[in-house]
Amino acid sequence: MNYRQTLPLILILTGGLLLSGCDKKTAGETPEPVARNVKLQVMTARPGRMAITVSTPGSVVAEQQAQIASRIMGFIRKINVHIGQHVSAGQQLLTIDPADIQGQVDLSQANVAQAEAAFADARNDYQRFGELYREQAIPKAQWDKVRLQYELARQQEVAAKVGQVTAGAQMRYATLKAPFAGIVTQKLAYAGDLAAPGKPLLILENPEKLEVQTQVSPDVYAHLQLGTPVGLHIDHPDSWITGTVSRLVAASDPVTHTYPVKIAVPSGQPLQSGMYVQVIFTVGHNAGLQVPAGALLERAGITGVFVVDNRDIVHYRMVRRGDSANGLTEILAGLNPGERVVVSPPADLQSGDKAIVTEAGNV
Repeated sequence: MNYRQTLPLILILTGGLLLSGCDKKTAGETPEPVARNVKLQVMTARPGRMAITVSTPGSVVAEQQAQIASRIMGFIRKINVHIGQHVSAGQQLLTIDPADIQGQVDLSQANVAQAEAAFADARNDYQRFGELYREQAIPKAQWDKVRLQYELARQQEVAAKVGQVTAGAQMRYATLKAPFAGIVTQKLAYAGDLAAPGKPLLILENPEKLEVQTQVSPDVYAHLQLGTPVGLHIDHPDSWITGTVSRLVAASDPVTHTYPVKIAVPSGQPLQSGMYVQVIFTVGHNAGLQVPAGALLERAGITGVFVVDNRDIVHYRMVRRGDSANGLTEILAGLNPGERVVVSPPADLQSGDKAIVTEAGNV
């Protein structure tokens, strides 16, 4: 068989193999995803003033807090409250054994009775010898002595009554009461412990009056004044609150060189004493683009947003993000003014899908 006879056979066999290979490739390939029509809410990104912010850690504390301590020494007889308990103003918190104080009260009563009797006797002498002196029946020296004893007895009676009042007050101090309505946050003693004057036994806080405390650098401190709005971010639950600067301490910490700042928060917020918050201070503004925080997402480890072109086709766009504040995130690169951004993209949204657009306004 010569070359001219074998060439048609070779071409036929080669063509058959190619067709077979094409059939196998088509059968094994994953089909291209079919573009879908998806209802999407979009916003148009436009240039605007972007806040320059600085974040510092802060903690929630009670503005009204009291360390409940005894004014007398004695053994604690009973503690009537527990940690976390709500108490009302004037409610009894604990009792100190008043045995020693009762002895002082009894002694003061005896001293008053003795002083009253002595004063009554001195008063009688004063009246009787006064008449004799006026009749010139006794010398002046004797009258001066009687008058001096009268004055001394009167002062001793007054002192004894003051001592009785003081002892009675000490008895009242044996029962400690809540100075205001609040929550018992710490219990520093137990029944049977010895209470000493000034030693804290309970910690009471008012949950209705809370504030945030933080420390700021000198640069941030220079931008603050009383009443300045401040953003507060709470992780759990994830929410934002706007507070105001209520107190600025002009003395910096000698170690950290930061300034204490206290921030008032509105009542009725999901805050508790001891919570951690992020404090966001605005220290200036510049021009930039912002998108809603919910528009950002990650695909294959790449941060980006979905944009909608003029044919309403969706495209995933990689962006470089900046700071976030008040539910908005700064976009440093990857997004141009005038582009339409999907506000809250669904999890299954893909590039190539066609958007049924609902305009939500401008960013």
